[in-house]
Amino acid sequence: MTHALITGAAGAIGAALAEAFRARQPELRLSLVDVNEAGARHAAERLGGDAAAFGWDLAEPDALEDRLRELVSDRGAVDLLVNCAGFMEVRSFAATDWALGARLLRVDMESPLRLMSLVVPSMTAAKRGTVVNVASMAGVTPLRGCAYYGAAKAGFAMASEIAHLELAQRGVHVVTVYPGPVRSALESRARGQFRQTTLARFAPAGDPAALAERVVAACERKRARVVYPPLYDLASRFPGIASGITRALSPMPAR
Repeated sequence: MTHALITGAAGAIGAALAEAFRARQPELRLSLVDVNEAGARHAAERLGGDAAAFGWDLAEPDALEDRLRELVSDRGAVDLLVNCAGFMEVRSFAATDWALGARLLRVDMESPLRLMSLVVPSMTAAKRGTVVNVASMAGVTPLRGCAYYGAAKAGFAMASEIAHLELAQRGVHVVTVYPGPVRSALESRARGQFRQTTLARFAPAGDPAALAERVVAACERKRARVVYPPLYDLASRFPGIASGITRALSPMPAR
């Protein structure tokens, strides 16, 4: 039985990914992780079957080895890792204290990479496995108010892209996901932290279920990356042009 570990499973995108993978594999064993354990438990109850919830705080990367060891002991080796957990704080660099900046780096980059480092050895030994890493278009183009978040997502995305190149020949497929705005609590909160220009107010947002379907298809078809909504595919292909547009038009953070 395939065992999937999905972080950020209480959020809109994480929950949609859990549903999409379960729809393809009804027998899938799901370990749903979130700092919001009650939300993860609700998602597990909704999905039913062999789904279980776990309250992990990815701001504590040093605790992940013990937590994963316990999980594997109880539920088996992880065949599918989905690094979806993350948080975004829109705030100018000058207004971001180091404690907040360091937390953004830990949650959005260090802990996902730590989880990869813990599960990949068993995948390569078995010569099979899949890793889905949810990065962000904020790591591709410079967005005001997102210095630490953008840095974390850019570093995470680059590590994921390199892992894809290295691990493919060892039977492990790595997919890097680049969402633009997607309807979620994170997106709604972030939108409210920008100064309310027309662009900030009306920038289109995608659907979590549609993104999840694209991710599952990328896993099945061995594609290296997913960019969504489709509008942002142009930005991923021509980052220089996209950066120029973002520099000119992205709104300022409210603080």
